[in-house]
Amino acid sequence: MNCLRLSKHPVASLSPALRAIVLFLFVSVTVCLSATGVAWGQAGRIGSAVGGIEVDAKGIIQNLDPQASEELAAQRRAAFGKTAVAGKRAALRKVSLKRLIARVDEFAATGKALPPEVLFLGGLERITHVFVDPDGHDIILAGPADTAMVDAAGNVVGVTSGRPLLQLEDFVVALRAIDGARDGGIRCSIDPTPEGVAKLQQYLRSLKTIGNPEVTLRSMENALGPQRVTVGGVPAESRFARVLVAADYRMKRIGMGLEPSGVAALPSYLSMLPSGATSGATLPRFWLEAEYDPIVRDPDELAWRITGRRMTCLTESDLLAKDGDRQVMDRGKAPADKIAEKWCAAMTDNYAQLAVKQPVFAELLSCVDLAVVAALIHGRQLDKRAGLDLGVLFDETKLPLPAYEAAATTPTVASGVKKGTRWVVSASGGVQFQPWGFAANTTESADDAAIRKETLAACPADGWWWD
Repeated sequence: MNCLRLSKHPVASLSPALRAIVLFLFVSVTVCLSATGVAWGQAGRIGSAVGGIEVDAKGIIQNLDPQASEELAAQRRAAFGKTAVAGKRAALRKVSLKRLIARVDEFAATGKALPPEVLFLGGLERITHVFVDPDGHDIILAGPADTAMVDAAGNVVGVTSGRPLLQLEDFVVALRAIDGARDGGIRCSIDPTPEGVAKLQQYLRSLKTIGNPEVTLRSMENALGPQRVTVGGVPAESRFARVLVAADYRMKRIGMGLEPSGVAALPSYLSMLPSGATSGATLPRFWLEAEYDPIVRDPDELAWRITGRRMTCLTESDLLAKDGDRQVMDRGKAPADKIAEKWCAAMTDNYAQLAVKQPVFAELLSCVDLAVVAALIHGRQLDKRAGLDLGVLFDETKLPLPAYEAAATTPTVASGVKKGTRWVVSASGGVQFQPWGFAANTTESADDAAIRKETLAACPADGWWWD
């Protein structure tokens, strides 16, 4: 499974002078703020910017500048006004999918914009439980929740926890796309073109001396050219896709040392390389892979509990042939890179802290959660068992999804860190996970049947969510 990768490139064929250069070619990613879809309103349209990146009309990715970030935060606060998600911090908030759909249908019929509490699923931060109610023809989504606020960077997070809230937009994307994600999963990748790699290698072989490092790095950027952004399993123009791309972008910047992680125990990969270190013929590539414990279900398959969610950082070798074709080695057969493994261990051990400092990493987990829930509902036919019609959420005329500029290419940005006589420059990567695999891995327990019973008994006569 290939996720959030920094690719390795061969240098063995270069001249002796150029073997002292270790290349770490960095790729940036873009996200735009404009969208369509009358049902989502201003709060929904502004919801496209993720992880501090933007995409222009040509699909080119770049970093969102600080002033734009401040303006984004102000716009979101204005869009929320006094209608933001209310309620105190809750350990297990329950959201009636039947009543939520009725609210969406109501606003779709009148043409009014969806309110923030609907856009952000009643303040849910994640979904830990799914309860089926055949008598009430309903499915209840439950998990920790909080009051919404807009932080300094424009992220919509919980007041108490600082964690991003789930978004209806991402859930609808997951539901509509989940069947197509059976083959290949949900993924994004940012990769150099074979032609670009060939040109880069040709340029490096032509160099007799390094000369001015800045000039050399800029020449490397020009030789490699734009890199391709590929999204699969979800629409490339969706916000869901933006989360995948933004998480990839942030991970590479942290690994390169272009920005701090915000977590003292997670330095950059480059800073961990000892002075004068050698990397042989390749550079490390990293990716993040989601893991879950088996989903717990009661004997009647009416109560489901999603447990043990975590993100693991892995590394392997990625060799590029002389003609630029990628050759990915089977996992477990790649040469070990102890520094890369050490950095991955730091990323894995500190992911929870990183997700607080940089919410896009929490949003990545949230999107995985939503895809798992979608696979669970679809694969186990929970809507049919409940007698619940999900049609409104699939109806593109009633609920047209916002469509944003799809990231297509990213400019290569070379950055160097001198290590003795060596220069380290950075690389590309991607994200991938298979929600169907998680949804199929279950274990039986009667413990959650009681929680389901209490949840259904506490359902209020009015309102679509309760604590």
